[in-house]
Amino acid sequence: MDFTLTSEQRLLRDTIVKFAGAELNNDLIQRDRAQTFSRELWRRCAAVGLPGLPVPEEFGGANADPLTCAIALEALGYGCRDGGLVFSLCAHLLACVVPVWQHGSDEQKRRYLTGLCDGTLIGAHAITEPGSGSDTFAMRLRAEKTDGGWRLSGSKTFISNGPVADVVVVFAVTDPGKGFHGGITAFLVERGTIGFSVGQKFDKMGLRTSPVGELVFEDAQVPEGAVLGSVGGGAGVFGTAMEWERSLLVAAHVGTIERLLETSITYARTRSQFGQVIGKFQAVAHKIADMKVQLEAARLLVYRTASRLTASRSVSLDAAITKLFVSESLVRTALDAVQLHGGYGFMEEYEVERALRDAVGSTLYSGTSEMQRNIIARWLGL
Repeated sequence: MDFTLTSEQRLLRDTIVKFAGAELNNDLIQRDRAQTFSRELWRRCAAVGLPGLPVPEEFGGANADPLTCAIALEALGYGCRDGGLVFSLCAHLLACVVPVWQHGSDEQKRRYLTGLCDGTLIGAHAITEPGSGSDTFAMRLRAEKTDGGWRLSGSKTFISNGPVADVVVVFAVTDPGKGFHGGITAFLVERGTIGFSVGQKFDKMGLRTSPVGELVFEDAQVPEGAVLGSVGGGAGVFGTAMEWERSLLVAAHVGTIERLLETSITYARTRSQFGQVIGKFQAVAHKIADMKVQLEAARLLVYRTASRLTASRSVSLDAAITKLFVSESLVRTALDAVQLHGGYGFMEEYEVERALRDAVGSTLYSGTSEMQRNIIARWLGL
């Protein structure tokens, strides 16, 4: 397949790279230390259309096709060294905005999409619970029907953007007898809803500028119109979120891999040991060559999957393959970058140590590497 970028796509990529490099990297070491989420940087990203890339223009989006979205997020990952901010934007866009756009009623789209696209609202996606990480069938949060709405009781944990979210896609059990397919419903819950609160905010190894926390529902009452999609249709909403997230979040990782490759090349060309630049040592050159191979393979997988996202019935297989390969390639590349930089790679000021800390989470969120292998195996009839 030919993935030569159009002139519009090249312009979009160059614009985002320039914007991210100029606007999003200031005071990053300090923000990472303090685990600070910046609403100001969020608004800057909104000003260039990032939080609503695929959404129709009538709701404030850019109406970009999935491949163009991938190119834009790759450019963001390349130009922005703040992995937490990139992750928060992707979580907002792919796991909240896209489900509202794809499954929301006309009223829900009018109520939420414009704010989610223009930076006024921050979105989150809440499915993980203390006792149900990869095992979504073990979900315990309950939604009981009431006069005019639903009452939610339970909690969610490890929710990206949870501490700062204005609207959350929340999954709850509405019919325990039907299990995940048919017994789970998605709801749109707004900040300020009585009975809904933010619990513990977690400190993390990486992605520190992306806030993650617990959400608590103590008989939280939501109206009938809060149902996203249909009652019992939560599995479909979740499936949409995961297909988009696994396909396109890793596009930002491709940009990060390219940046780490270039950083390593520059260092290998300028750092001398034993009378020559270290790039002349085969052990160093081969690591960098492997980075290049991983970059090109990762990019092709992302572009192929993005091009099939709305056109292929097997996109969940494509997404699992892509998410698995790109996330593990990111970790390998980041680890090699630290190794190539030696002692300097272990220091904050060179920033590759942060890239490694941020990379580790990529094999956990949006489904662990083990879960992706399970999905692939099932598609192969195993």
